Amino acid sequence: MSQELSADYIRQVLQGISVPPQPQIMVDLQMEQVMPDPDLRAIAKLIGQDPGLSGALLKLVNSPFFGLANRIASIQQAVNLLGCNTVINLINAQSIRGELTDEAIVTLNRFWDTAQDVAVTCLSLAKRIGYHSPDEAYALGLFHNCGIPLMLKRFPNYMTVLEEAYASATDERRVVDTENRLLNTNHAVVGYFTAKSWNLPLHLCEAIASHHNALAIFTEDASRDAQLKTLLAILKMAEHICASHRVLGNQTEDYEWQSIEQLVLEYVGLSEYDFENLRESIRDMGAR
Repeated sequence: MSQELSADYIRQVLQGISVPPQPQIMVDLQMEQVMPDPDLRAIAKLIGQDPGLSGALLKLVNSPFFGLANRIASIQQAVNLLGCNTVINLINAQSIRGELTDEAIVTLNRFWDTAQDVAVTCLSLAKRIGYHSPDEAYALGLFHNCGIPLMLKRFPNYMTVLEEAYASATDERRVVDTENRLLNTNHAVVGYFTAKSWNLPLHLCEAIASHHNALAIFTEDASRDAQLKTLLAILKMAEHICASHRVLGNQTEDYEWQSIEQLVLEYVGLSEYDFENLRESIRDMGAR
Protein backbone atom coordinates (compact mmCIF):
# COMPACT_ATOMS: atom_id res chain seq x y z
CA MET A 1 0.00 0.00 0.00
CA SER A 2 1.50 3.32 -1.07
CA GLN A 3 2.01 6.20 1.34
CA GLU A 4 2.08 9.72 -0.04
CA LEU A 5 5.11 11.77 0.97
CA SER A 6 5.31 15.54 0.86
CA ALA A 7 7.63 17.38 -1.50
CA ASP A 8 9.45 18.86 1.51
CA TYR A 9 10.13 15.41 3.00
CA ILE A 10 11.40 14.15 -0.34
CA ARG A 11 13.80 17.09 -0.72
CA GLN A 12 15.08 16.44 2.80
CA VAL A 13 15.73 12.74 2.09
CA LEU A 14 17.42 13.47 -1.24
CA GLN A 15 19.95 15.92 0.20
CA GLY A 16 23.54 14.88 -0.40
CA ILE A 17 25.09 12.93 -3.25
CA SER A 18 23.28 13.47 -6.56
CA VAL A 19 23.84 11.99 -10.01
CA PRO A 20 22.18 14.20 -12.64
CA PRO A 21 19.21 12.69 -14.49
CA GLN A 22 19.13 12.47 -18.28
CA PRO A 23 17.34 15.51 -19.76
CA GLN A 24 15.31 13.46 -22.26
CA ILE A 25 14.13 11.05 -19.55
CA MET A 26 12.98 14.05 -17.50
CA VAL A 27 11.04 15.40 -20.49
CA ASP A 28 9.37 12.03 -21.06
CA LEU A 29 8.48 11.76 -17.36
CA GLN A 30 7.07 15.28 -17.28
CA MET A 31 4.87 14.42 -20.26
CA GLU A 32 3.67 11.21 -18.61
CA GLN A 33 2.78 12.87 -15.32
CA VAL A 34 0.50 15.49 -16.94
CA MET A 35 -1.63 12.78 -18.54
CA PRO A 36 -5.15 12.49 -17.07
CA ASP A 37 -4.30 9.02 -15.71
CA PRO A 38 -0.51 8.59 -15.38
CA ASP A 39 0.68 5.03 -16.04
CA LEU A 40 2.84 3.83 -13.14
CA ARG A 41 4.34 1.02 -15.20
CA ALA A 42 5.41 3.50 -17.90
CA ILE A 43 6.83 5.82 -15.24
CA ALA A 44 8.73 2.95 -13.61
CA LYS A 45 10.15 1.91 -16.99
CA LEU A 46 11.40 5.45 -17.68
CA ILE A 47 12.91 5.85 -14.20
CA GLY A 48 14.56 2.44 -14.53
CA GLN A 49 16.57 3.72 -17.51
CA ASP A 50 18.29 6.42 -15.46
CA PRO A 51 20.83 5.80 -12.66
CA GLY A 52 20.27 9.14 -10.91
CA LEU A 53 16.48 8.88 -10.77
CA SER A 54 16.58 5.20 -9.84
CA GLY A 55 19.05 5.93 -7.05
CA ALA A 56 16.85 8.71 -5.69
CA LEU A 57 13.80 6.45 -5.86
CA LEU A 58 15.47 3.60 -3.98
CA LYS A 59 16.96 5.98 -1.42
CA LEU A 60 13.45 7.21 -0.68
CA VAL A 61 11.72 3.84 -0.50
CA ASN A 62 14.53 2.37 1.64
CA SER A 63 14.44 5.33 4.04
CA PRO A 64 13.32 4.87 7.67
CA PHE A 65 9.88 6.31 6.81
CA PHE A 66 8.84 2.99 5.28
CA GLY A 67 10.59 0.73 7.78
CA LEU A 68 11.07 -2.10 5.28
CA ALA A 69 12.49 -5.28 6.77
CA ASN A 70 14.89 -5.66 3.81
CA ARG A 71 16.23 -3.09 1.38
CA ILE A 72 14.88 -3.48 -2.13
CA ALA A 73 16.52 -2.98 -5.52
CA SER A 74 13.46 -3.33 -7.79
CA ILE A 75 12.39 -0.08 -9.48
CA GLN A 76 8.87 -1.37 -10.21
CA GLN A 77 8.44 -2.50 -6.61
CA ALA A 78 9.64 0.88 -5.34
CA VAL A 79 7.21 2.76 -7.61
CA ASN A 80 4.33 0.56 -6.46
CA LEU A 81 5.20 1.18 -2.80
CA LEU A 82 5.55 4.94 -3.21
CA GLY A 83 2.49 5.55 -5.35
CA CYS A 84 1.90 7.98 -8.17
CA ASN A 85 1.82 11.29 -6.25
CA THR A 86 5.02 10.61 -4.31
CA VAL A 87 6.86 9.47 -7.45
CA ILE A 88 5.77 12.64 -9.26
CA ASN A 89 7.00 14.72 -6.29
CA LEU A 90 10.34 12.91 -6.53
CA ILE A 91 10.60 13.60 -10.27
CA ASN A 92 9.87 17.28 -9.68
CA ALA A 93 12.45 17.44 -6.88
CA GLN A 94 15.10 16.02 -9.22
CA SER A 95 14.14 18.38 -12.07
CA ILE A 96 15.02 21.48 -10.05
CA ARG A 97 18.57 20.39 -9.20
CA GLY A 98 20.08 22.55 -11.91
CA GLU A 99 20.48 22.49 -15.67
CA LEU A 100 23.41 20.75 -17.34
CA THR A 101 25.55 22.47 -19.94
CA ASP A 102 25.53 21.08 -23.48
CA GLU A 103 29.15 19.99 -23.03
CA ALA A 104 28.29 18.11 -19.83
CA ILE A 105 25.35 16.38 -21.51
CA VAL A 106 27.54 15.19 -24.40
CA THR A 107 30.14 13.79 -21.99
CA LEU A 108 27.58 12.18 -19.69
CA ASN A 109 25.84 10.53 -22.63
CA ARG A 110 28.72 8.04 -22.59
CA PHE A 111 27.86 7.17 -19.00
CA TRP A 112 24.07 7.11 -19.47
CA ASP A 113 24.24 4.98 -22.61
CA THR A 114 26.45 2.31 -21.05
CA ALA A 115 24.39 2.28 -17.84
CA GLN A 116 21.19 1.46 -19.72
CA ASP A 117 22.80 -1.07 -22.05
CA VAL A 118 24.69 -2.89 -19.31
CA ALA A 119 21.63 -2.98 -17.03
CA VAL A 120 19.41 -4.59 -19.68
CA THR A 121 22.16 -7.05 -20.61
CA CYS A 122 22.72 -7.96 -16.93
CA LEU A 123 19.01 -8.69 -16.64
CA SER A 124 19.10 -10.97 -19.66
CA LEU A 125 22.26 -12.77 -18.50
CA ALA A 126 20.87 -13.26 -14.98
CA LYS A 127 17.81 -14.97 -16.41
CA ARG A 128 19.92 -17.12 -18.74
CA ILE A 129 22.23 -18.43 -16.01
CA GLY A 130 19.44 -18.78 -13.43
CA TYR A 131 20.44 -16.07 -10.92
CA HIS A 132 17.70 -15.88 -8.29
CA SER A 133 17.18 -12.09 -8.46
CA PRO A 134 17.35 -10.63 -11.99
CA ASP A 135 16.18 -7.25 -10.62
CA GLU A 136 19.36 -7.05 -8.53
CA ALA A 137 21.48 -7.81 -11.57
CA TYR A 138 19.68 -5.05 -13.46
CA ALA A 139 20.29 -2.61 -10.58
CA LEU A 140 24.00 -3.48 -10.49
CA GLY A 141 24.29 -2.86 -14.22
CA LEU A 142 22.50 0.47 -13.86
CA PHE A 143 24.46 1.68 -10.83
CA HIS A 144 27.93 0.11 -11.18
CA ASN A 145 29.46 3.27 -12.68
CA CYS A 146 27.41 5.79 -10.71
CA GLY A 147 30.67 7.29 -9.41
CA ILE A 148 31.63 8.51 -12.90
CA PRO A 149 29.41 11.64 -13.00
CA LEU A 150 30.64 12.63 -9.54
CA MET A 151 34.27 12.13 -10.54
CA LEU A 152 33.62 14.23 -13.63
CA LYS A 153 32.10 16.97 -11.48
CA ARG A 154 35.19 16.99 -9.24
CA PHE A 155 37.85 16.46 -11.94
CA PRO A 156 37.16 18.19 -15.31
CA ASN A 157 39.81 16.01 -17.02
CA TYR A 158 38.34 12.80 -15.62
CA MET A 159 37.32 11.20 -18.92
CA THR A 160 40.90 11.53 -20.16
CA VAL A 161 42.10 9.78 -17.01
CA LEU A 162 39.47 7.05 -17.44
CA GLU A 163 40.56 6.43 -21.03
CA GLU A 164 44.17 6.07 -19.86
CA ALA A 165 42.99 3.71 -17.13
CA TYR A 166 41.23 1.43 -19.63
CA ALA A 167 44.23 1.58 -21.97
CA SER A 168 46.66 0.51 -19.27
CA ALA A 169 44.58 -2.30 -17.72
CA THR A 170 46.59 -5.54 -17.45
CA ASP A 171 46.80 -8.60 -15.23
CA GLU A 172 48.93 -6.53 -12.85
CA ARG A 173 47.17 -3.16 -13.15
CA ARG A 174 43.47 -2.56 -12.54
CA VAL A 175 41.47 0.23 -14.17
CA VAL A 176 41.12 1.88 -10.76
CA ASP A 177 44.87 1.78 -10.09
CA THR A 178 45.48 4.48 -12.71
CA GLU A 179 42.71 6.62 -11.21
CA ASN A 180 44.18 6.18 -7.73
CA ARG A 181 47.63 7.18 -8.95
CA LEU A 182 46.47 10.30 -10.78
CA LEU A 183 43.49 11.42 -8.67
CA ASN A 184 43.93 9.70 -5.28
CA THR A 185 40.49 8.12 -5.60
CA ASN A 186 38.46 6.18 -8.16
CA HIS A 187 34.95 5.82 -9.51
CA ALA A 188 34.37 2.42 -7.85
CA VAL A 189 35.01 3.84 -4.37
CA VAL A 190 32.91 6.92 -5.08
CA GLY A 191 30.21 4.67 -6.54
CA TYR A 192 30.23 2.54 -3.39
CA PHE A 193 29.57 5.53 -1.15
CA THR A 194 26.97 6.85 -3.57
CA ALA A 195 25.15 3.51 -3.53
CA LYS A 196 25.31 3.45 0.29
CA SER A 197 23.84 6.96 0.42
CA TRP A 198 21.00 5.69 -1.77
CA ASN A 199 20.32 2.87 0.74
CA LEU A 200 20.96 0.16 -1.83
CA PRO A 201 21.29 -3.40 -0.48
CA LEU A 202 24.76 -3.76 0.99
CA HIS A 203 25.79 -6.68 -1.23
CA LEU A 204 25.12 -4.48 -4.29
CA CYS A 205 27.24 -1.72 -2.75
CA GLU A 206 30.08 -4.22 -2.28
CA ALA A 207 29.76 -5.38 -5.89
CA ILE A 208 29.99 -1.76 -7.07
CA ALA A 209 33.11 -1.24 -4.96
CA SER A 210 34.66 -4.44 -6.35
CA HIS A 211 33.71 -4.28 -10.01
CA HIS A 212 37.25 -3.51 -11.18
CA ASN A 213 38.78 -6.02 -8.77
CA ALA A 214 37.30 -9.12 -10.41
CA LEU A 215 40.65 -10.77 -11.16
CA ALA A 216 41.62 -10.88 -7.48
CA ILE A 217 38.17 -11.98 -6.37
CA PHE A 218 37.97 -14.86 -8.86
CA THR A 219 41.48 -16.10 -8.05
CA GLU A 220 40.92 -16.08 -4.28
CA ASP A 221 39.84 -19.17 -2.35
CA ALA A 222 36.46 -20.75 -3.01
CA SER A 223 35.05 -19.53 0.29
CA ARG A 224 34.66 -16.03 -1.14
CA ASP A 225 31.04 -14.84 -1.21
CA ALA A 226 29.33 -16.77 -4.02
CA GLN A 227 26.68 -14.08 -4.45
CA LEU A 228 29.35 -11.43 -5.03
CA LYS A 229 31.14 -13.62 -7.56
CA THR A 230 27.93 -14.36 -9.45
CA LEU A 231 26.93 -10.69 -9.61
CA LEU A 232 30.41 -9.68 -10.76
CA ALA A 233 30.44 -12.46 -13.37
CA ILE A 234 27.14 -11.21 -14.78
CA LEU A 235 28.36 -7.61 -14.75
CA LYS A 236 31.72 -8.28 -16.40
CA MET A 237 30.10 -10.36 -19.14
CA ALA A 238 27.56 -7.56 -19.72
CA GLU A 239 30.24 -4.87 -19.83
CA HIS A 240 32.12 -6.84 -22.46
CA ILE A 241 29.00 -7.51 -24.54
CA CYS A 242 28.10 -3.80 -24.40
CA ALA A 243 31.67 -2.71 -25.21
CA SER A 244 32.10 -0.44 -22.21
CA HIS A 245 35.81 -0.43 -22.99
CA ARG A 246 34.99 1.34 -26.26
CA VAL A 247 32.25 3.71 -25.08
CA LEU A 248 33.83 4.76 -21.77
CA GLY A 249 37.47 3.88 -22.29
CA ASN A 250 37.80 4.74 -26.00
CA GLN A 251 39.74 1.49 -26.52
CA THR A 252 39.43 -1.01 -29.35
CA GLU A 253 40.46 -3.92 -27.10
CA ASP A 254 38.85 -4.99 -23.83
CA TYR A 255 42.04 -5.57 -21.86
CA GLU A 256 40.25 -6.08 -18.55
CA TRP A 257 38.03 -8.81 -20.02
CA GLN A 258 41.03 -10.54 -21.53
CA SER A 259 42.53 -10.94 -18.06
CA ILE A 260 39.38 -12.39 -16.44
CA GLU A 261 37.49 -14.09 -19.29
CA GLN A 262 38.56 -17.66 -18.53
CA LEU A 263 37.97 -17.31 -14.78
CA VAL A 264 34.53 -15.75 -15.22
CA LEU A 265 33.33 -18.24 -17.81
CA GLU A 266 34.57 -21.18 -15.77
CA TYR A 267 32.73 -19.85 -12.73
CA VAL A 268 29.38 -19.63 -14.53
CA GLY A 269 29.97 -22.87 -16.43
CA LEU A 270 30.21 -21.47 -19.96
CA SER A 271 32.72 -22.30 -22.67
CA GLU A 272 33.97 -19.56 -24.97
CA TYR A 273 31.73 -21.00 -27.67
CA ASP A 274 28.72 -20.94 -25.33
CA PHE A 275 29.44 -17.33 -24.40
CA GLU A 276 29.75 -16.23 -28.01
CA ASN A 277 26.41 -17.84 -28.80
CA LEU A 278 24.88 -16.20 -25.75
CA ARG A 279 26.30 -12.82 -26.72
CA GLU A 280 24.92 -13.09 -30.25
CA SER A 281 21.50 -14.18 -29.04
CA ILE A 282 21.32 -11.23 -26.64
CA ARG A 283 22.27 -8.86 -29.44
CA ASP A 284 19.76 -10.45 -31.81
CA MET A 285 17.02 -9.98 -29.23
CA GLY A 286 17.90 -6.31 -28.96
CA ALA A 287 18.86 -6.54 -25.31
CA ARG A 288 21.46 -3.91 -26.07
